[in-house]
Amino acid sequence: MAPVEPPGGDPVQEPTDVKYYPSDEPVRLGLEHFNRGNYGIAQRYFKDAVEKSPKDVTAWVGLAASYDRIRRFDLADQAYAQAIRLGGETVQVLNDQGYSYMLRGNLSAARRKFEKAYSLDPGNPVIANNLELLNGSRRFIERPPNNQP
Repeated sequence: MAPVEPPGGDPVQEPTDVKYYPSDEPVRLGLEHFNRGNYGIAQRYFKDAVEKSPKDVTAWVGLAASYDRIRRFDLADQAYAQAIRLGGETVQVLNDQGYSYMLRGNLSAARRKFEKAYSLDPGNPVIANNLELLNGSRRFIERPPNNQP
């Protein structure tokens, strides 16, 4: 007697038959925690996401932004570099890099990144706000020349 195929098809799939679609769960959870201000937890989820799906630009940008917020700028730079290799210098990456430099106090590099992002998307309110924030930061820390040690 031949084996009978169960209703609904064969429950056992050969590895070559399985189509793998990476789960967005780590990215979704990373974004959720990032938006709540839980940057360390977000970083763990984004790291998991890039390990599972190394070509996911969103995961790399999320990982870089999370590293920025926990002040691991060395790792943020690596994650931004990977995002750029995969997706190019997008408006989001340029804006996020600008914010990263602003967090570090490198206002000149921040301005270059924000201005490049703004040139690609002049109507973007987030970039305009970041430029305004940068201008406020610059005014706050600039000192007159006679205030030298």
